[in-house]
Amino acid sequence: MLLLAMDTATPAVTVALHDGEAVVASTSQVDARRHGELLLPAVDRVLKEAGRTLDAVTGIVVGVGPGPYTGLRVGLVTAAAFSSALGVPVHGLCTLDGLAYASGFDEPFAVATDARRKEVYWARYEDSRTRVTDAAVDRPAEIAERLAGLPVVGAGARLYPEAFPDARDPEHQSAAGLAALAAEKLAAGGEGFLDPLPMYLRRPDAQVPKNYKVVTPK
Repeated sequence: MLLLAMDTATPAVTVALHDGEAVVASTSQVDARRHGELLLPAVDRVLKEAGRTLDAVTGIVVGVGPGPYTGLRVGLVTAAAFSSALGVPVHGLCTLDGLAYASGFDEPFAVATDARRKEVYWARYEDSRTRVTDAAVDRPAEIAERLAGLPVVGAGARLYPEAFPDARDPEHQSAAGLAALAAEKLAAGGEGFLDPLPMYLRRPDAQVPKNYKVVTPK
């Protein structure tokens, strides 16, 4: 087994390789505006670090969000392209689940990532492997009471400390955690993966204008 994992649903452009036993190489760079520019060089780096070639990959793991439209689709389209070229499957995972798994918590907690517009993407967990709510998007003040007393993992907690006073690491998504979670699921029979389709919880920021100004002669 050699899994190539990637996630671009958050500001972190992150890639990792997992051989079924452990992560053999990983890289992450936080830059909310350069997902398309940074992802393929990151894939090259992890392959070189691990001394592997792309044709050795047996499966692709990709974070499906939730996340902003533009960044999220970079990882999903790249995962689909690699899958088609290599003839290997794509395993989708919720981005929040990757952060939860990386936290290692064995007690109730939540994950919150930055959704922009003064909102967060979030979900509650029983432990690092068990999500107990669907992923959602809300203003921090609207969910502060529901998450009161819980540690909150992710950049969303650090952005809104008044709503989430117990912020915990990891702050940013890591494909290493996503890859390890996928390897664990595959070893257990391959259940629990999502279709590699974008998890959008709201409409994109860019909107088609409703009224066009006429600029041509009648």
